[in-house]
Amino acid sequence: MSYLESLRVFTRVVELGSITSGGRDLRLTPAVASKRIKELEKHLGVRLFNRTTRSLTPTEVGKVFYDYAVKALASIEDAETAVASYSDTPHGVIRVTAPLGAGRRIIAPLVPKFVEHYPATEVHLRLSDRKVDLMSDGLDLAFFIGTPPDSNLKLRKIADCPRVLCAAPDYLKKHGTPETPDDLLSEDHNCLLLRFPRSPEYFWVLQTPDGPRKLQVSGKFDTDHGDVLTDWALAGHGIVNKPRFDVAGYLQQGRLVEVLPETPPPPTIFGCLYPHRQLQDPKIRHFVDFVIKHADVGG
Repeated sequence: MSYLESLRVFTRVVELGSITSGGRDLRLTPAVASKRIKELEKHLGVRLFNRTTRSLTPTEVGKVFYDYAVKALASIEDAETAVASYSDTPHGVIRVTAPLGAGRRIIAPLVPKFVEHYPATEVHLRLSDRKVDLMSDGLDLAFFIGTPPDSNLKLRKIADCPRVLCAAPDYLKKHGTPETPDDLLSEDHNCLLLRFPRSPEYFWVLQTPDGPRKLQVSGKFDTDHGDVLTDWALAGHGIVNKPRFDVAGYLQQGRLVEVLPETPPPPTIFGCLYPHRQLQDPKIRHFVDFVIKHADVGG
């Protein structure tokens, strides 16, 4: 398994651009990852990387070897998946990513329960509100909330995810409680926005008696971190549009108050994406089924 591990380290170092990052992704120390690369170079009799104090880039032969290594690892994974399909006991590492809020509140609590139920598995969970690339980031599946992105990945819907507009009582006391969707466009209100670099125009959609209403809302500050939006809302800085499960506790405690309950945002999709070749992998199938069975997104 040492040579196979060296191949995995090599490919992740190429993809992530450093021995430290490649090793960390595989839960190896930089020293162990560096040793794997040196063993591989010694075995092949070639130098795979150009090293400077500031950068690490594959040599020409390193680039050629990387292409073959990726194909070899994919073939090995396919072979393991084919063999595993004859057993109903999943085993191996599952690399998962999820948005911060959903990851912390829905996925993370289920991970220990899943591993306890299937002790031959490991789950590596990465949380981020930013868009990720499953293939280049070496991930098996990605959970998402919202409109599913266009991709060649396999999509599996888990549930509809209700959303809610809400704000702190102090904010509403100071700025007034919106009575119609148009009130959100007033300069009196600050809408707290989840926005990423190079993101398109921002808008909220509300369900009205006349159908969906698209509102070009604005705010004095935005962030790419969903939990920061919640913190700002709790501190009385504005109105936030969140999945209901994400703020259900604060609504029950009265720390946040639902706004415009008669014209709420439409529910979005809570689902996951994974490569088509992972479809028959028992550990992926079992993990997704486990989340579907136990996840609570209703709030």
